[in-house]
Amino acid sequence: MLSFYVTGTDTGIGKTLASCALLYRLRAHGLRAAGMKPVASGCVRIDGVWRNEDALALQAAGESGIDYADINPFALEQPLAPELAARDAGIEVTLAPILDAYARLSAQADALVVEGVGGWAAPLSATLMQADLVRALRLPVVLVVGLRLGCLNHALLSARAIAADGLTLAGWIGSHVDPTMARVEDNIAMLRHRLPAPCWGVLPYAPDAAPQALAAHLDIPASMGG
Repeated sequence: MLSFYVTGTDTGIGKTLASCALLYRLRAHGLRAAGMKPVASGCVRIDGVWRNEDALALQAAGESGIDYADINPFALEQPLAPELAARDAGIEVTLAPILDAYARLSAQADALVVEGVGGWAAPLSATLMQADLVRALRLPVVLVVGLRLGCLNHALLSARAIAADGLTLAGWIGSHVDPTMARVEDNIAMLRHRLPAPCWGVLPYAPDAAPQALAAHLDIPASMGG
């Protein structure tokens, strides 16, 4: 099973776009690939049940026939930090339903792309951090770096936090989120030099681009099965 956990240097820096592009890249290699968004806050009612835009995008990019409830076990209405959104919904985010859904997805796919929430240190509940989930799933981490002023600091701090939590940073993906960023290529070069993992690609600034078209910008290392 080729699987990894996608986190980011912050919220709103292209984690879902990168995750969907990874799914299309994996499928281009002939793998049955499925996405997972274990916890998603900010949902709307569709046919009487809560649905999240990011989780729906992962569902569309992955293998067909995957049950939404397995892709997104915790769909929370309010667009807040998961801990607050779950509190408002009167529920608690726990590991067991996520692990059960992951097991069902694993039986239907050769590769899984699990997308986290916000940045690495964003908690899932009062007692559950993303690091706890990644340890339980035994996954390597892919860091999406939002390319804007401050990205060096955010990326290096995120990499240190992942290592301090005892987890493996398998690679990173640059995501152009600020088309006016100065010296962007120099920043990418410094990230390549300083981050302790290979760059899997850089996604251009393309707000309306389909993730399938952006998949060509990514290259999953052969050591990961890509």
